[in-house]
Amino acid sequence: MRHIITLLLQNEAGALARVAGMFSSRGYNIDSLSVAPTEDPHVSRLTLVTFGSDAVVHQIVQQTRKVVDVVDIRDLSLTDHLESELVLVKVRAAAGQADAIVECAHRHGAVVLDDQDGIQVLKHSGTVLENDLLISDLTERASLIELVRSGLAAIERGGACLAVPQTADAADQSSQP
Repeated sequence: MRHIITLLLQNEAGALARVAGMFSSRGYNIDSLSVAPTEDPHVSRLTLVTFGSDAVVHQIVQQTRKVVDVVDIRDLSLTDHLESELVLVKVRAAAGQADAIVECAHRHGAVVLDDQDGIQVLKHSGTVLENDLLISDLTERASLIELVRSGLAAIERGGACLAVPQTADAADQSSQP
């Protein structure tokens, strides 16, 4: 099963390596990884995708929770969530197919970023499936030259969220008028 694991971790040297090590030490490949700072500059949000049994991934999540740098962790695969990844695709249009590439881009909601010498670069943001469909559609009309994917970003719907726990002092200050 596909698992989307998202977590908050302290911005410290080696934190990402320790989390990745938890997965690799159990023989699980990380299919996609995205990490960036959050609204708190001391905390980053990491989202990774892996495939495996529910039981083993649950165990890895529980063990990762014990890593000192991890603030919070959740398997979003089990929740109602939104996900997106950015893809950049560079293609060479077959003779007379340049307009077909532009039409394909518009049909999928992609944007043509560059068009020089019969080579076009397109940008699309969507689910993995939406991006796969765009790439498949493009390769029917053009030669794929280069492909870049950002890694998945995912967030729970509604009020549920990963958050840095507030200290008692911070909670007291936020409740004062």
